[in-house]
Parts: sequence; structure tokens; C-alpha cells
Amino acid sequence: MNSELQNLQPYPFQRLAQLKKGLAPPLNLKHIPLSIGEPKHAPPQFVLNVLTNHIGRSAHYPTTQGIVALREAIAKWAIKRFKLAPGSLDANANVLPVNGTREALFSFAQCAIDRNKPSPKVMMPNPFYQIYEGAALLAGAQPVFLNCLEQNHFLPNYEDIDPATWKSCQMVYICNPGNPSGAVMNTSALKTLIKLADKYQFIIASDECYSELYFSESKPPPGLLQVCSELGRDDYHNCIVFHSLSKRSNLPGLRSGFVAGDRRLIKSFLQYRTYHGCAMPIPTQLASIAAWQDEKHVVENRNHYRKKFNAVLDILSDTLEVTMPDASFYLWPKTPIGEVEFCQRLFANQNITALPGSFLARDTATGNPGEKRMRLALVAPIKECVEAAHRIREFCVKF
Repeated sequence: MNSELQNLQPYPFQRLAQLKKGLAPPLNLKHIPLSIGEPKHAPPQFVLNVLTNHIGRSAHYPTTQGIVALREAIAKWAIKRFKLAPGSLDANANVLPVNGTREALFSFAQCAIDRNKPSPKVMMPNPFYQIYEGAALLAGAQPVFLNCLEQNHFLPNYEDIDPATWKSCQMVYICNPGNPSGAVMNTSALKTLIKLADKYQFIIASDECYSELYFSESKPPPGLLQVCSELGRDDYHNCIVFHSLSKRSNLPGLRSGFVAGDRRLIKSFLQYRTYHGCAMPIPTQLASIAAWQDEKHVVENRNHYRKKFNAVLDILSDTLEVTMPDASFYLWPKTPIGEVEFCQRLFANQNITALPGSFLARDTATGNPGEKRMRLALVAPIKECVEAAHRIREFCVKF
């Protein structure tokens, strides 16, 4: 077996299940889970209709590259959303459908890391989506954790990295907007990272699955390809982005997304995926086209989250140290006591499941950046989110 498997740590939700084991929350209080970032808003019915209407086309093998119509719909959406130069995102060369970003974020590292080079490293934010770490390890690379702290707006500080580490770095994962903080890397920060990629020749893999969950319709988060375009880099050299319909369109079970960017990377990734065996079913592709071609349901989705954040923060603002994120559907508040004990007691007393921040991060020489924080996913219906906020407020009064 791959010896690196023994270095994989338990997934945060496995640790959370152990934390809750043996606890008996009040039976009179309905359980409200705020731990898992699974959208609960209704998926667009017109997308489901397309899926069911074409289910008969499951009788045919799909190609790894996907049908042209899907790649064209994706390219058109990305060009409009990120203000790319017309024609700069070629549906045949720069775009590849994938079965959700989780699968692609993992498999891309297996394709991109050159094991023949000495001590390959992959940088990632800390806290982080655990797929980044597992992908790096199983690709034979060393994860390098960059602490995302409040004093730096919960973003990695790339200026602290020494030249020797940069020289062995083959890839940098970024999550923009971030999980769990919702922090957004601005255009200036992305330009700085692109310049570093040019200098040290590493790949930037930008996880942008939360990019469509923002609060000001006039200020959508910038994307990596957008900044490339602003710099006149329409070849998107060493830049690749990952997008999904899971959060944007409330379709996590559809397992549909795409990667786009540098055509050299896309060509190699297509070759890898052809062997990997992960083509998207035709009905899923057709349903995805419908989703990417419509923005009305996405705007409505943002409105739902906007209302929930306003309501919950109004209840919690004088009780917890918590602020409105730049984007995403997470809150990242400080806890008045240790985050593990707080989440354990919150479940035992109020039947609310929250995720300890340290479960999403790794210990470093300067500490664990998830300590004394918890992640709250405001994915439940607004009524449940409001009730949870009142219970959390009541619980916090004790401290």
C-alpha cells in the first residue's frame, strides 16, 4: 500500500463524532447541525427537471472531456463573471468538467507534482480544506502550512516564506473566499502571488467554490483568472481554478464542477483523468449546462444567506467575538473557553453541533490558528439558524 496513507489524519467530522460520543443533549431541543458546509437551500427545480428528463442518456459512456455544449456554457459563464478577454478561455483547451471540486482538487495534485525533483512542497492555508493536505501527501509532497491569523485578515502571509522553501515549492493551494473564515484575497494579493509563481515557477491552484456566495452585488470576489486577465496574461500561465455548482446552485449531490486555466495544465490533467476514470454522466452534464446558464437562482441564493447572516449576527454580536465574513456561508467566531470544550458543552447543553476550529488546522511552531475558534455553517433554514443563535447566546451568558 502507499506508505503515505498512514500519514493521513482523521477527517474533522470523524473527530467531531468522537467528541460527541456518549453525550446526551436535552431531548426537548431539536438538534441543529452547524458543522457541515452542505447547502440546505432548495436546488433549482429547472435543473432537476433537465436531469430527470435526460436520465435515459445514462445508457452511453461519457467522454472525460465532456460534451462541447457544457464546456462552452462554462467558458461563457467564466468570461462574463470574471471579465475575461473575449475568446481567451477556449472551451476546447482551457476548460475541463469535473465531478465536483473535491475530486478535482485531490486528483490535480497527483497529476501535477513531479516526484523526481527533490523535496517537493505544496503550500496551503492553515486552517484549510483537508483535501489539500491529503492530496499533497499522496502525491509524494510535503504540505507547508501557512497560518491565517486575525491580524492578517485570515489570509496567508507569503512574504514570510524563505527563498529555499519557495524553490522547492511546486504548488500553492489557495481558497478564495476562504474556508472557514470567508476571507477574500483582493486583486493586489493575487497579483503578488502570481509574481512569486513567475519567479519560482510553481502552480497556483485556486479553490473558488465559494466565489458566488457574497453579500454586495456590486463587489463580487475577484478570481485568479480575472487577475491574470488584468495583467494581460491571457495564457493563464501556471494558474488553474476550481469551481462547483454545489454552493453556487445548492447542488452538492450533483457532483458537478469544472477546472479552467493554463491549457498546458488542462491538457495534462485531461490525460490523467482519462486513466483516472471519472467522466461526468451525460444527464449531469446537461443539467449543469442549465445551471451555469442561469443567474437568477444564484442571486436568490445570496439573498437567503444575506438575511441569515444579518439575523444571526444581530443576536450574537454582543455575546461572541464574531464579525461578518467577506463571503461564504461560514462564521468564524472566537470561543470564550477552549474551542473543543466549548463545542462539546454546546452540544451537551443546547443540542447544537459546531466544529472546533483546531479540527480544521494543524499545529505549527507558532501554534494552531484554529484554537479558541469554531466554525458555524449557516446552511440550515433561517428559522433554525435564528433559533441556534438564541441558544448559543443563552449558552454564552454562562461564561
